Amino acid sequence: MQSIEKSLKRQYIKSITKRLIFGLFLVLLILVSVVISISVGSLQLSVGEVFDSIIRETENSYVVWNIRLTRALGAVLAGASLGVAGAVMQNVLRNPLASPFTLGVSQGAAFGAAFAIIVLGAGQTHSFGTEAVTVFKLYTVVISAFIGALLTVILILSLSFLRNITPEAIILAGVALSSLFGSATMFLQYFASDFQVAATVFWTFGDIGKAGWRENELMFLSFSICFIYFFFQRWNFNAMLWGDEVAKSLGVKIKFLRISNMFASAFVVSVCTAFLGIIGFVGLISPHVIRLIIGNDHRFLIPYSALFGALLLCISDLLARTILSPNILPVGIITSFAGAPVFFYLLIRGRKL
Repeated sequence: MQSIEKSLKRQYIKSITKRLIFGLFLVLLILVSVVISISVGSLQLSVGEVFDSIIRETENSYVVWNIRLTRALGAVLAGASLGVAGAVMQNVLRNPLASPFTLGVSQGAAFGAAFAIIVLGAGQTHSFGTEAVTVFKLYTVVISAFIGALLTVILILSLSFLRNITPEAIILAGVALSSLFGSATMFLQYFASDFQVAATVFWTFGDIGKAGWRENELMFLSFSICFIYFFFQRWNFNAMLWGDEVAKSLGVKIKFLRISNMFASAFVVSVCTAFLGIIGFVGLISPHVIRLIIGNDHRFLIPYSALFGALLLCISDLLARTILSPNILPVGIITSFAGAPVFFYLLIRGRKL
C-alpha cells in the first residue's frame, strides 16, 4: 500500500512539475515576442538598442516607450483578458464553442462603445493622423461598452436558465445577438456624420495600435481584478466538470457561480473592446490549445489560457505589422483567419469539455 502511495505521489509531483515548466516556457515566449515586437518596424532596432532605449534616454527612447512598448503591452493585456474570459465562459456554460466573440459579447461591447462615441460625444473624430477617432472620455466608453456586453450576457443566461437550451442553441443565440448589435451599430452610423461613420468603422477593427499608457493601465486593472476572482474559483470550476449535481453536493452554488463569472468575463472583455475594437477568436483558441497540452485542471487552465492568449495576440499583431509592411493590418483580421478553421474543426469533431 505504501509503495502504491509513493508511486502515485511521484507521478503527481512529476505531472505538476511538467505543467509548471510549461508555464515558464509560455512566459519566456511572451517575453521574446514582446522584444521582437518592439524591435520590428519602419525603424529597425537591435535587441541591445531596445534594452538601451528602455533603460536610459536615447534617440530611440520616444519610439520605444510611447509607440512600440505600449502596443506590445496592449497586445499582452488584451490577449490575456480574452483568453481567460474564453476559458471561464466555456466552463460555466458547458460549451466548447463559447467565447466572447462567438457569444456576441464583443459585439455588444462594441455597440456600447460606438454609442458612447457617436451619441454621448466620448470621442472626437478627425480626418488626419493614423487614428480616425480619439477617445477622451475613457470611463464613459468603458461603462457603455460594459453595459452592451452585460445585455448580451443577461440574454444568454436567461435563455440558459429559463429555457434550459442546448449548448448548440446557445451558440445560435450568440450569432443572433451578434447580428442584433451589428444592426444597432449600423443604425447609429446611418444617422451619424461622414467622419463619425468612418471613425466607428475604423474603430471596430481590432487594432492594438490604439493602446496607450492610460488604456493599458485600465486593461491591467480590470484583468487583475477578474483574474484573481477567477483563480479563487478554480476548485469550483473543477467541481463543475463532474456535472451540476456533483458540484452542488460539494457545496458549489452553481447559479451564483455562473452569473458572477459571466458578468466578470463581460467586464474584462468590454474594457478591451472599448479601447481596441473587436478581436475575434482569441478566447476560443487559447483554452482549447491549453486543454490539449495540460488537460482540464483549472488551477493551470485559467492562468495558462491567459498566457497563451497574450502570446497569440502578440504574435498576431507582429504578423499584422510585417506581412504587408509598411502597411499595418488590423490584428482582428489575423485572429479571424486563425480562428475560423479552429471553429469549424470543433464543430466537425463535436468536441466536449
